[in-house]
This record gives sequence, structure tokens and C-alpha cells, in this order.
Amino acid sequence: MDNALQSIQDIIGWQGWTLVWYLLWFSVVVLWLSLVFWTLKDARKRIEDGLITAVAVATSLVFPFIGTLVYSILRPPEYLADVRERELEMRAMEQELRGSRVCPNCRESVRDDYIVCPKCRKGLRTVCSSCDRPLERSWKICPYCATDVVSSAPSQVTEIARG
Repeated sequence: MDNALQSIQDIIGWQGWTLVWYLLWFSVVVLWLSLVFWTLKDARKRIEDGLITAVAVATSLVFPFIGTLVYSILRPPEYLADVRERELEMRAMEQELRGSRVCPNCRESVRDDYIVCPKCRKGLRTVCSSCDRPLERSWKICPYCATDVVSSAPSQVTEIARG
């Protein structure tokens, strides 16, 4: 029994424990500073306001480990780049929707090359008398053959629709 107690005292009194203790503290400090750096990098990617980013980093620095945990709970769910990309996609979709044509009479979606609406037979465009290409109603000259556009009567458009 006396030999066992002596062994325990030898282990406790070992001079290497000081080195182990310093290495443990060094590892904890490196982990803490790594978490502060991670908080800084992540906050820059997620938060536009520099003051809020500074507060997040200071919280992580002043309150080791807990500050980073609080930041990770309260941080915005998306990166700024993802938010901007989604906004650009939405703008592109809105522009695409604005660019699609609809019949002014029945609001049915029509393609750009339609001359009349297939649903209500409303004339959407006129046809050039020279080259037979579709023309917008507001055009004064055919951009394809440079022929002056003669305003067509509604009966001609109806005949094209029936034809």
C-alpha cells in the first residue's frame, strides 16, 4: 500500500506536468484566437454593417468560446453573396416576365412572332405588304425591306386571322 501511494506521489510530483499544463493552455488560447478569426471572416461574409461585425468580433474576443457560440446562433442565415445572387435572379426573372408579350384584349400570353391572338383573334401586328414579315403596329417603315407601312384596316387583319 505504501508503494502505491509513493507511485501516485511520484506521478503528481513529476516535473513534466508543468510543460503539459503550458501546452494545454497554449492549445486553448490558439483555439480561442482561431474562433475569433473565424468569427471575423464569417461576419464579413454575412453582415454589411462594419459596426455590427466589430461588435461580433469583440464579443468573441472578450468572452472566449461563449462569444463565438452566441454569434453563431444570432448570425444571419445567408451569405451576402447569396443574397445578391438571389436578388439578381429575381430581377432577371422580372425582366423576363416584363419582356413576354400578352394580348391587349384577352391578356393571353402570345409569342413574339404571332400576328393575331390565337384565342380572341385580335390583331397584334400587321404584315409588310412587300416582304410579308410581321411588323409592330407603331412602326412607320418596315425595318427589313424599307417599305413605308400602310396602316391596314381591321378587316384585313381579320382576313389574315381567318386565312
